[in-house]
Amino acid sequence: MCQSIPYLGTVQAGFPSPASDYAEEEIDLNRELIERPAATFYVRAVNDSMIDAHIPPGALLVVDKSLRPKNYSIVIASVDSEFLVKYYVKDKGSHTLVPANGKYKTLVITEDMDFRIWGVVTAVVIQVSKYPV
Repeated sequence: MCQSIPYLGTVQAGFPSPASDYAEEEIDLNRELIERPAATFYVRAVNDSMIDAHIPPGALLVVDKSLRPKNYSIVIASVDSEFLVKYYVKDKGSHTLVPANGKYKTLVITEDMDFRIWGVVTAVVIQVSKYPV
């Protein structure tokens, strides 16, 4: 089911605009966040290994499996049947998955590992009310 939500325009991080009473249009978040629907899937982050990339536990990740990862793309990868979200780094033929949290270790991919990139994260949806300051 796809429901459009009213779009009220831009907003400054200050006082509300009197124009906010008038919706400009409606926005379909699927259309806004997904360029290639047939190649896109969602996953949810479950730990804080990417917290410094603004991906908290519970964040919904929009993933495009048709994109080729660039250096430091955030990817969904599987390593020996475990799914991970990490930065992807390729350097001189080596592949590395790097967390965005110093509590976690960088994972260097070796030939004996079953490694596959499933897609590139293109958007992160966070429910701000779940993460108070």
